[in-house]
Amino acid sequence: MTKEESRIKQVRTMADYQFGKGCGNILFSGEITFKLSRTKRIRQIFSGGKRMATVRARDGMFTLSIEGASLIHSHLPIPGYRVMMCEDAIPFVSKGKTAFAKHVENIDPDLRAGDEVLLVDKQDNLIATGQLLLAPEEVLAMQNGPAVDVRVGVDSS
Repeated sequence: MTKEESRIKQVRTMADYQFGKGCGNILFSGEITFKLSRTKRIRQIFSGGKRMATVRARDGMFTLSIEGASLIHSHLPIPGYRVMMCEDAIPFVSKGKTAFAKHVENIDPDLRAGDEVLLVDKQDNLIATGQLLLAPEEVLAMQNGPAVDVRVGVDSS
């Protein structure tokens, strides 16, 4: 097995662990390239020339680009990794602004604080991706404060 094949197997396995079985093949298919750190660790993964994910240095988990989030969104059934936002918050969240707890209408109960999540509207259209800051029960119980640190929205530039 070449070094490149080994890296592809590694990132697919990491994606399956983080998002569920089959997500590695969905997220990383076609021509896969890597951007490495100075110490030769994987930092960014590209598929078809587009960045799909970045590896967080502190824990080795993925942060998704909007393209990567879109692929995961199409693969996972509802409510998998989804945070449903109210209509009032969609214009702000889709531009990459923080998603506040009072604007969350529904959330996947299996999530944990720190998970990478998909923010959607009531029709399950992807509007953003980010990191969940609180446990699902806390998000639904709170009436103020941030719930998701949005990384990128569909209208971000």
